[in-house]
Amino acid sequence: MSLRQNLNNLLPEILPSDPREAIKGTELISLVQMKLDENYSDASLRYHFSIMSCDPASPIAKVERGQGYYLRTSQVPALSSAQELLSLRQGQLDVVGNDLEASNHQLNRLQKFHAIVKLYSERHGLFPFVFREALKQGAPLGNLWRFPDLAQVEWELSSADDGELTLDQQSIAIKQSQGLPPYTLRAVRLRTFCSVETFREDFFQTLSSSMWAQSGQLYYACAIEDEALLENIRSLSTKFGLGVTTFGLSLESLDDLPSTAHLLNANSREKEALMERLKVNVISSPVQSSHLDWKSVNLVKNDSHEMQELFEWIQGCLKDGYVAPID
Repeated sequence: MSLRQNLNNLLPEILPSDPREAIKGTELISLVQMKLDENYSDASLRYHFSIMSCDPASPIAKVERGQGYYLRTSQVPALSSAQELLSLRQGQLDVVGNDLEASNHQLNRLQKFHAIVKLYSERHGLFPFVFREALKQGAPLGNLWRFPDLAQVEWELSSADDGELTLDQQSIAIKQSQGLPPYTLRAVRLRTFCSVETFREDFFQTLSSSMWAQSGQLYYACAIEDEALLENIRSLSTKFGLGVTTFGLSLESLDDLPSTAHLLNANSREKEALMERLKVNVISSPVQSSHLDWKSVNLVKNDSHEMQELFEWIQGCLKDGYVAPID
C-alpha cells in the first residue's frame, strides 16, 4: 500500500473536524509515524500533507491563512455537484465555461449552503439526514430524480432535565392511535441560484425525488428577484404542492461566509449570528400528506442502504424514546 493510501486511511482517525483545533505539521508527523508500519522521513510526510490538502477528495485540509491541518468536511455528493455546475453553465456560459477554478468556486458555495441548511434545519427542530451514497460519483444519473439531497425529520419533543431530546410520548400515542406517523418527513433539494433556464428541472426533479415523503421542499440560497419567474414558480407550486423557499444569500455573500468546516463547528453565538444573516422567504408552502407513500418508500429502500439507515434511525428513536444523533 502506498503512503498516500495509508494516509487516506489513517488521517480521519487523527485529524480534528474543527479547524480551531487544527494540528500543526510537526505534531501531525509524529502522530502519523506512530501508526505507520514503515519508516517515512519527516520531509516525505510533510510533502504529502501539503499535496493532499490541495486535493478536495482527500481527508486532510489546511487552515486558511493560518497553520495546522484538520479533517476535511464531507464533500457535496458528486451528482448534485455536477448538476449545479451544469445549471450554472446553462445560465452563465461566459462565467464558467471550462474554467476549473470557477467550477471549484461554485462548488465551494454549494457546500457552504449545505452547511447553512443543516444549521437552519437543526435550529428549527428539523433533523437533517444527508444522502451521499445515492448521489456519489458513478451512481446512476437517474438517482437525481429518485433521491433528495437530504431529508428533514420533525419530531414531537418534550423537555428533558438531562438535556436529551426526549420524544413526547403522549403526542406520539395520539398520532399512532389515529393511524398517523409519529413524525413528519420531508425531502429537500438544494440549489444556490434560480434561473429561467433551469427552474423547471429543479422543480420537477425535487417533486420526483420527494414522492415517497410527506412533502417536498426546494431550497434556493439566492433570493429570486424576477417577478415573472416567481409567478411561474408559484403557479407550479399551486398545481403540484411543492414548497419553495429562498434564503436571501447572494453568491457574493456565500463567498464572504467562513469555510464549511467553520460553519459546521460554529459555537452557539456564531450560529445565531449566521441565522440572523438569512432572509428566509417562503415562496410557496408544501402540501403535506398525512401519510408516507410506503410503496414508493419500499422501492427506494431496495436500492439504497441510506434509505434503510434513515428508517432504522427513526425506529431506534421511537424505541428509545429520544432523538439520537444521526451522524
